[in-house]
Amino acid sequence: MRYLIGRPLGAVAAWAAGTATGALVGSLAGETWPALVAGGGAGVLLHVGVDAVRGHRLMRWLRGGQDSGAPRDSGFWGELAYRIERALRLREHQLAQERAQHAQFLSAIEASPNGVLLLDAGDAMLWCNPAAADHFGLDPERDRLQRITNLVRAPGFVSLLQLAEPPPQPTLLSDMRHAGTLSLLLRRCGPGLKLVLSQDVTERERHDAMRRDFVANVSHEIRTPLTALSGFVETMQTLPLSPPERERVLMLMSQQTDRMRTLVEDLLTLARLEGSPRPAPDRWFALEPLLAQVEARARALSASRHEMSFPEAQGIELAGAEGEIDSALTNLLSNAVRYTPEGGSIALSLRRLEDGRLEASVSDSGIGIAREHLPRLAERFYRVDGSRSRETGGTGLGLSIVKHVAQRHGGELVIDSTPGRGSTFSLRLPPARVRQAATEAAAAAQRDAAARR
Repeated sequence: MRYLIGRPLGAVAAWAAGTATGALVGSLAGETWPALVAGGGAGVLLHVGVDAVRGHRLMRWLRGGQDSGAPRDSGFWGELAYRIERALRLREHQLAQERAQHAQFLSAIEASPNGVLLLDAGDAMLWCNPAAADHFGLDPERDRLQRITNLVRAPGFVSLLQLAEPPPQPTLLSDMRHAGTLSLLLRRCGPGLKLVLSQDVTERERHDAMRRDFVANVSHEIRTPLTALSGFVETMQTLPLSPPERERVLMLMSQQTDRMRTLVEDLLTLARLEGSPRPAPDRWFALEPLLAQVEARARALSASRHEMSFPEAQGIELAGAEGEIDSALTNLLSNAVRYTPEGGSIALSLRRLEDGRLEASVSDSGIGIAREHLPRLAERFYRVDGSRSRETGGTGLGLSIVKHVAQRHGGELVIDSTPGRGSTFSLRLPPARVRQAATEAAAAAQRDAAARR
């Protein structure tokens, strides 16, 4: 306001200065009044001229790009230029912050594993992140502004877009271009805009199916021996049995009881493996005593019906859980005994691979397994021939236990089999969990000798 008032005051000051100058000149020339008038007018014109030049400089700066600083004049125009420049710079700073926040927001959406697809009122694609492009088979640049139903023709997806009111719950679709199951959630946003959120739930659905199968299989496996036991008990209660018949019924009841106990023990073993921390990498144990125990169990289970061979440990030590390694090798040998006909051969072998891993393999001359079954053999309760597995007394959990033990020790279970030629199951452990006891002792002796020197 002071500059709005200052402008006429400045003109008065210029007129007064011009009048005083004219009076001085007029007194010297003898013409006082004309000089006073001329001097005052000249002062006012000079002020107006300078003011116009300053205003012109400000207007020229405003018409330009405002890349350079505003004119640094004094007075009204200088103050006005300063305030305009300050407002412009503040606006530019706010716009830069908003652009940065917008870029961060888009970057976060693009990095999301969930798909985000934005459609206009005509169902044309406005924008999508990489996950949505992968789910729907789209190109974010090429397919922009294309009608989405021309690009994605899955009936379930088209029906979802045509609904007058989107369902509040996600819709599961498996007929998309994506090889799996997608969970789609449709929401309306803004004037006519549609937001499609997609999530790949293939793994979740697979795990849910495995869990349902697991519960169903456990129920079936436990119900079978319970039904048999119930029948035997009813037989003993209602029928007069001779001593030999009674002994036979009791033997069968004992077998079914052992089967249930084995199943429960295997389930508890799996639960313990899944719920406990990984074995420590610095707890070493000798492999030789463990192999002796495993060999004794395998020979007792075979009852001299198979030709069996076992290796020497050769001073090998392993780092990890001794009980878990024992369980893994015992399960591999038990499977070999069960599925190898009488007179067949079973061999446990040890070898160090080129990369330093230890491979413990159980080979047999049994019936073999078709190649299409190999990827699923380690699944819980998966059986190539369910009736044969029950006849041999297997629970269907042995290879699952072996696989979990291998993974917990940083290793893997490798299966190779040919129908009619037998199978080989290999437990491979990483180099960090294998060492030679003699070598380590020699190295320790050398370090002690070096320290004494």
